[in-house]
Amino acid sequence: METQRSRLCWGCWPLLLLLLGLAMPTPLAAARALTYQEAVRLAVQGFNQRSREASLYRLLQQDLQPQGDLNPDTPKPVSFTVKETVCPRTTRQPPEQCDFKENGLVKECAGTLTLDQDNGYFDVVC
Repeated sequence: METQRSRLCWGCWPLLLLLLGLAMPTPLAAARALTYQEAVRLAVQGFNQRSREASLYRLLQQDLQPQGDLNPDTPKPVSFTVKETVCPRTTRQPPEQCDFKENGLVKECAGTLTLDQDNGYFDVVC
């Protein structure tokens, strides 16, 4: 009887260790970095929130992601163009669902951003 109990206990260790490993947060999961595209989208969103313009702006063109440092905490240069949409700034509709305004204003934006999801920031001027 004790031999069966010992075998049962030893057989549980791998499962127990697996469950503990899944329950513990890993640094990789805790510090997920944004993609460059996600960071640019957030920068456009921030521009719309701070803007005093009557309309929302939507991403029109984005420069390529700079190559080099992969550290998400390192500021990366960013450059993109936004264009005025037909949606008023007070709408709750995402700018991606708004059509561009015919002859709408076009703004060139440049600055820096970080890709860290938790501590990320952007410093962009349009």
